[in-house]
Formats: sequence, C-alpha cells, structure tokens
Amino acid sequence: MSNRVGLIFDLDGTLIDSAPDIHATANLVFARNGYGPFDFATVRGFIGNGVGVLVARLMAHAGLPDAADLHDDLVSQFVTNYEQAVDLTTLYPGVDDALDNLAARGHPMAICTNKPASPARSVLRHFGLDRHFKVIIGGDSLPQRKPDPAPLLAAKVQLGSARILFVGDSEVDAETAVAANEPLVLYSQGYRKIAAELLGAKAIFDHFDALPGLVRHLEPRL
Repeated sequence: MSNRVGLIFDLDGTLIDSAPDIHATANLVFARNGYGPFDFATVRGFIGNGVGVLVARLMAHAGLPDAADLHDDLVSQFVTNYEQAVDLTTLYPGVDDALDNLAARGHPMAICTNKPASPARSVLRHFGLDRHFKVIIGGDSLPQRKPDPAPLLAAKVQLGSARILFVGDSEVDAETAVAANEPLVLYSQGYRKIAAELLGAKAIFDHFDALPGLVRHLEPRL
C-alpha cells in the first residue's frame, strides 16, 4: 500500500463543470422523443445520482409515465449521446496545476463518480487528466452507486491506499463519505444545494489552488 494518503475525486461538480453538456444532451434526447425542453437550472438541480436517476427526474418533471421501458430507452440514448459530449464542459480553475502538484508529491489518485465509466474516461482524456487516474469507478462499475459506500471503498481498495481523502462537492458525496467512514474535503463551487458548512467536511475550499496545502495539512492527522 502507498504511504501517501490516497485522493479519491468525484468528477462532475468537483473537477469539471459538465452541467452545460448534461443539459444539452438531455434536451437533445428528450426532443428526439417528442418531449422537453428543460431549462438549465432544472437539469443542473437533478445532477448527482447518476444517469438513471437524472432521466427519471426529468421524466417526472415532464409529466411522463413511470414506465420502465421508456426510462431504459431514454437512459440508453442519453449514455450514447453523452459519450463524446465534452465541448461545453470546462475544468474548474486550478484543477490542472493542483493535480500535477499532488501527483508530483506521490499521492495516488482515483475517480469515484456516478457518471457512467465510459463518458468519465472520455472527458478525462479530453482534458488530459487521464494520466493521473489509473482507477476509475463509475456509476455503472458496480451494482451500487453513491451514496452507497461501496464505490468509494472499491476505489480505495483498487488504489491500494491505507488512508484516503475523498474530494467532492455535493450532498451525495457527503452522504457517501459518512457511509464509508472516510473523510471528505468539499469543493464549494460545485452542485450542492445546502450550505457547505452543513455537510461535515474536514475542510472546505473554493479554489483548487488551495487543495495541495489542505492535503499537506490533513495528511498527518489521518
């Protein structure tokens, strides 16, 4: 196992602002099937629990019947179209430099996201971040998704780290950290809906320039 603390990152709302691409993909898929469109705030508010939940929430919002066949079809279309949907997605400021800094200091790093694994890999490749993450646990990698602790614990095992920090942005990430009994560092500029101070994080940061220093401070205390 690595002697350095392992860093496990959420993806959407933490490393990347993908809400514009998720919004565009949702409207594209639903429009092709004769539904929608949805405004940006609505779609952004439904992000966090994976594609299946996102589509179910959009169906309910549109007044569509809770039909498994329709849901499964829309999910399949969404994932297919989302695979290469990267043009509207951006890195949060400072992410590149922070990850380079942490990698240079020997911290093993992983992704634990509710985004399906294939689109997650695509967007990481697009931004050249895939070099940092040998371990990627997506929303379809296990039967369970966050906030179930299983994906985070699987990432920890695959990373080979006795100690980890989970870096996330949302209520889902906070629930996951509690369920896994692992410490959370919270990025405050993501997709959460309640005050950051209410989510029980070990530390809160609003720019990635601050993350290497926080990791250096917290590592001896874990």
